[in-house]
Amino acid sequence: MVGMAGEERDGVPLTNLDAELFPGAGATKRDLVDYLDAVRDRILPVLRDRPLSVVRVLRGQDRFMQKNLPKYTPDWVPRTEVWAEASHRQVSYGLCNDRRTLLWFANQRAVEYHPALMTAGQHHPTHLIMDLDPPEGGGFELAVGAAELVRRVLDDAGMASAVKTSGAKGVHVFVPLPDAAPVEDVAAATRAVAARAERLDPALATTAFIRDDRQGKVFLDSTRAGGATVVATYSPRIRPGVPVSFPVAWADLGDVHPSDFTVHTAPGLLGDADPWAAAMPGPQKLDPRLVEEGHTIPIARVQAMHEGKRRARARRDG
Repeated sequence: MVGMAGEERDGVPLTNLDAELFPGAGATKRDLVDYLDAVRDRILPVLRDRPLSVVRVLRGQDRFMQKNLPKYTPDWVPRTEVWAEASHRQVSYGLCNDRRTLLWFANQRAVEYHPALMTAGQHHPTHLIMDLDPPEGGGFELAVGAAELVRRVLDDAGMASAVKTSGAKGVHVFVPLPDAAPVEDVAAATRAVAARAERLDPALATTAFIRDDRQGKVFLDSTRAGGATVVATYSPRIRPGVPVSFPVAWADLGDVHPSDFTVHTAPGLLGDADPWAAAMPGPQKLDPRLVEEGHTIPIARVQAMHEGKRRARARRDG
């Protein structure tokens, strides 16, 4: 690395490294670059070949999610074209497959890394994922309790899982799948896992997609399937202290807090280890009973849309 006036790594020019990353971050852009470079051998495998959305924070601006690569993106950044049904256009997503590309994204002040659930050109999710989001003002321990419910459901179905903090206030549970798992069946199984977990403790957990209907419970988000994304393991988050999404052993989940893992602390905690790779079980076929049950459960977003329209009509008709 050369002097402050023109630093670079792996041929990537790095600029404004000593600027605060975002207001209240307690970290600089240099801290972001150093962190991502330190964990590159762990984060690159979870990003590789996946269409990547990033959340950037430019100085003096609000955060924003970037999907389409900017026109000024260097030619050497790998990319893939994906048709976006919502906007009816081709979106050129970056593929963060190597150190050079990761450093380029970091220099663009890309703080959060949200890879697709499927690799480029494929139509099968690689994991079943449950996203557990505690209520406003609710502590992390609530998400931990809900995660244990999900684990019980998966255990009963004969499916092993790995768990990580979201880096915000929630928990993500991952189950790796074989290559041929149909997206509709993965989505159905995810809905069934959520429904079964809710039945185990309806006072703690809910599948209610409409926020006002959750009544202070942990939301069991079963919508992480198909074209969705989820924040990558080891990705920083745009929160005070810049916490990172971090793998935790199931036995230790109740003894940690998301703030334990930040861009400052995570590299030292990792050492030479990759606990996410170590904890991840092998690919497992979906339990057919989960799939069958899930196909009887309405898709949460669609159900919420219809319910929202019904409530709006009721208010109008007063």
